[in-house]
Amino acid sequence: MADQQPTLAPFAKQKQSITLIYAAFIAGLCSIIYELLIATTVSYFMGDSVKFFSLTIGLYMAAMGCGSYLSKYITDKLLQRFVIAEILLGVIGGVSIPLLYFTYTTTALFYPTYVVLTLSIGFLIGLEIPFLTRLMEDYQTLKSNIANILSFDYLGALIATLAFPFFLLPVMGIYQSSLLFGLINMSIAAVVLISFKISLGKTGRRLQWLTVIMSFVVLFMLLFSSQALKQWDQMLYNGRIVHSEQTPYQKITLTKSKDDVRLYLNGVLQFSSVDEYRYHESLVMVPMTYAHKPITRVLVLGAGDGLAVRELLKYPEIQQIVLVDLDSRMTELATSNAHLININLSSLSNRKVKVVIDDAFVFLEKNQQRFDLIINDLPDPNSIALSRLYSKQYYQLARQNLTSDGLMVTQATSPFFVKPAFWSIAKTIQAAGFTYTYPYHTNVPSFGDWGFVLSALQPINLTPKRSLKSSLFLNEESLSSMFVFAKDLQEIAVEVNQIDKPVVLDYYLNSWRYFSD
Repeated sequence: MADQQPTLAPFAKQKQSITLIYAAFIAGLCSIIYELLIATTVSYFMGDSVKFFSLTIGLYMAAMGCGSYLSKYITDKLLQRFVIAEILLGVIGGVSIPLLYFTYTTTALFYPTYVVLTLSIGFLIGLEIPFLTRLMEDYQTLKSNIANILSFDYLGALIATLAFPFFLLPVMGIYQSSLLFGLINMSIAAVVLISFKISLGKTGRRLQWLTVIMSFVVLFMLLFSSQALKQWDQMLYNGRIVHSEQTPYQKITLTKSKDDVRLYLNGVLQFSSVDEYRYHESLVMVPMTYAHKPITRVLVLGAGDGLAVRELLKYPEIQQIVLVDLDSRMTELATSNAHLININLSSLSNRKVKVVIDDAFVFLEKNQQRFDLIINDLPDPNSIALSRLYSKQYYQLARQNLTSDGLMVTQATSPFFVKPAFWSIAKTIQAAGFTYTYPYHTNVPSFGDWGFVLSALQPINLTPKRSLKSSLFLNEESLSSMFVFAKDLQEIAVEVNQIDKPVVLDYYLNSWRYFSD
């Protein structure tokens, strides 16, 4: 039974009832937010979003079940224990993401911290609904009690799932969102302590001081979160950070050390200005050199930094370049950030270039015009969302967007560090109907040995058709050697990557995990 309350006036009783309904609403809101924040953070750092979202949900639900089960053994002082649980949730949930950031960069305790936080938050959340249901016994009938508590809890969960992708992640980011919702969670303790002040007596006053102190700690961390994030970012990168922002899709970071400008997406290096020309010449000049007909229309998927387009603009025969990138902020930076403009030579502002903000898969589905050359310069397949852009279904769509005698080239990760992923991409392209595939690779010091796949519907004569005089790296001798693989890099038995069976994701993550351990 709930704690016995002193006889109250109808208004006071109604006020307490509303307070408990508010608590149910905020509890539902915060519980989903904490789960999303933790799963998203671990997925950002470790990749494999499916595994970590599944693991987080599993741990979370199991811990909630334990909390709900054990709540039946708590039979006295429900109000006090409920307030203490909310204070703990506010503190642990609020600092959960800062703790994960800290352990990721400074200790080897990232995984244990992730597990302990998930279990702790889940256990405390498991206590909430049973406590609230029992506390509401003095105000409503059982059927109304359960219906109201669960309805407002689920309503809070709905609002959380809408707020997270459309507001919290793009506007506040995960670090500040966890601290904000720690404070929101703490508000449950605050309003309960105010509404039930008489019932709680001296214990309530002590809990009020505890709530104020813990709220101040979380608020202090929120107010200084920007400075903390700057320090944390700087720990991740060697150069001075000259630009950093969280977009709805990714964390974009630019660093500068002497003359070296580097772009990172979600902490993963995309290019270094010291040697990016090696990568982009290999990506663009190789297919252009071997194309047997004039290339007039080119589709570039990804490459929002404008560097691949810079290389394409060296060829006067090209009349139109359509660049498709999911993140408008990336292409905006490529046309406004002085560091990027200095490297891409204002390529995206060229009259030949049309920028389309769209998902590459979706664009290929709805596009009607065919291209002479398709360049896939997409991030590595380190998540489910990205692995679908290396699937058989994706390349089948690309084939439908290509002229019958056109060429396609794909950046295909490293044939040394992630060899199974590289050869899976090559095999997948062939399985999608590109009968003629020509894997090749080159050394990019910032990345190591890096691979690409040139493909077509008709045979390609690997004899240079165009001059390489505009290159900084390639010549005819180095060009031919790129198609030769040493014994330890040669093709191995792998599976085709499918949307419903993203083997390339496992190949990629397992290989990188081997080298990072």
